[in-house]
Parts: sequence; structure tokens; C-alpha cells
Amino acid sequence: MMAGIFIADTIADLEIAVAVFYVAVVLFAAGFLRTRGVLAVAVSCVVLTVVSFFFTPAGAYEAGIINCAISLCAIVITTYLALTKSSAILAEHEARTQLARLARVNSLGEMTASIAHEVNQPLTGVITSGNAGLRWLAAEPPNLPKAREALKRIISDANRASSVVGRVRSLSRRAEPKAGWLDAAVIVNEIVALSRGELDQHRIAVRTHTDDDLPLVLADGVQIQQVLLNIILNAIEAMANTPDDQREIVIEVSRHDGGFVQFSVTDNGRGISPDQMGGVFEAFQTTKPEGMGIGLAVSRSIVEAHGGRIWASSRRDGGAEFHFTLRGQN
Repeated sequence: MMAGIFIADTIADLEIAVAVFYVAVVLFAAGFLRTRGVLAVAVSCVVLTVVSFFFTPAGAYEAGIINCAISLCAIVITTYLALTKSSAILAEHEARTQLARLARVNSLGEMTASIAHEVNQPLTGVITSGNAGLRWLAAEPPNLPKAREALKRIISDANRASSVVGRVRSLSRRAEPKAGWLDAAVIVNEIVALSRGELDQHRIAVRTHTDDDLPLVLADGVQIQQVLLNIILNAIEAMANTPDDQREIVIEVSRHDGGFVQFSVTDNGRGISPDQMGGVFEAFQTTKPEGMGIGLAVSRSIVEAHGGRIWASSRRDGGAEFHFTLRGQN
């Protein structure tokens, strides 16, 4: 584009302000280049405009100076506006990222007791197995097979504790989103495992169902687990007054129209009232006394950024349904 404009500007008479079209080059560059790249393109456009002015063989000199000055002003102003817009977009992106991380940390804060329980169980197992192994080794003669089994249990429990810590760290860390082709069943199983202590504490049963031969989904695993975690925590809170034998969360993953994969989470809680339905995904809308009202708003932002959609509805027999879709692999 720059070469074409330069040639046209040089061939045309000085009275024709062809160089003004360099603003299109700057705007195009701002769409995919960083600040330094846009500045480099703008400076190149300025240089080409001045060079073209001196190389143009025909036309009124005074008119050429005016057109050159107008073109240079247009390039500089366009560059300034483009960089300002880019800075605003980056600031918005950073704000969204910070809000998403805040929502994750807030959710993990609600699950502190659950996470502590999940880590404490394998650590208790490590201590128990370690003491048992010492007893087997102190026996006369030492019972090596039993001691070996105790060591295997220690390794298994240590790996279990490490996996819980790893999942918490991945959800709480500050990192740029990284999308890849992931197994939807693995995403669901990992977040259910992390939520197990909270679910057991509230005596809530969980059933999961995944269709056979599901395609992989294009997603950032941590962000999608955050969406599921937000929905699960809301379901737990909604079933506070539900009889113990009816507390159940069902998570289903199935094929959806247009090559998408649908995640569905249903509960037997109090449901969503009609006056709340319209704003359920709006920021700072919450029914929790100490809630921040950002969990579902962030969830919607994440799903829509992945090219999917999210929606909710009340069940006829009580409870709520949350659904969202992600793009599947063709």
C-alpha cells in the first residue's frame, strides 16, 4: 500500500494530495501492530510524503507545499488517534484480565475450607503410611513387602496433594490466556475434583455425563474451569435449604449445533426468579449477602471471548440450569 501510494503521489501533480491516503496505511497497521510498529509505519509514511514532494516533476509548487503539509498533519493526527485507541483497548483487556483473576481468587476464597480438606486428607495419609512403614521395618524380621506397600501409599498420597495444589495455583496465577484443543471431560473432572471437599461438606452428590466421541474444544482450560467453578459454587449456595437427599448437581457435556460442544450444569436449588433472570449475568448483581456479583459476569465474558454463548433458565421441578457452548474441533 505504501509503495503504491508513493508511486501515485510522485507521478501525480503537486496540486493532488495523494499522500493523504497514507492515513489508511496507518489505520491498517494499527489493527495488528504494536505501538512501535505503528510509529515506524507512520514515520515511513512521513518520509515518503516528503521525498515524493521533491521528486514530483509537475504542478504548482505553492499548492504542493500546502498539500504536503495537510498530508503530514493527517498522518500525524491519525497516528495519535490510532495509538490512543490501541491504548484504550489494551487497558480494557488488562482490566478484564484483572477482573477475571479477582473472580477466581474470590471463588477460591469461598472454597478455602474445601481446599484445606482436600490437601489435609492425603497429608494425613502420608503420616499414617509413614508410621506404618516404620513399624513394618522395625519388626523382627522386617516385613519388607508391607513396608513397600506403605511407601507406595505415601507416593500416591503425595501426588494427590500435589495435584490439588497444582490446580489451585493454576486457577490463582496471573497469566495470559492460552487457548488450545482440550478434552472437555478432563476439564470437568478436574474442577469436580477440586470442588469435592466443598461438595462433600454440603452433602451434595455430583453426576457427570459426557457424550461419546466428543470433539476437542478450543479453549483456555483454566478460564473454562473458572466458569464451571462459578456455576458450581452458585449451585451449592442455591441448595442451602434443599433437603439433603435431594441435593444433586448434574454436569453434562454434549454435542451442539454448528460444531459446538455444550456444557450443562443443573441443580435442585431455589432456581432463578423471573425478575432476576434478565440480570443474572450482569456485573455486581448478586443474591448472596457477601457476594461480589462478578462471577457470572466474568463467566459470560470468558465464554463470549471463546466464541460461544452462555444462558440460564429455571427448571419446572425446581432448580436452575446453566448452559454454555464452546467451539469444537471439526
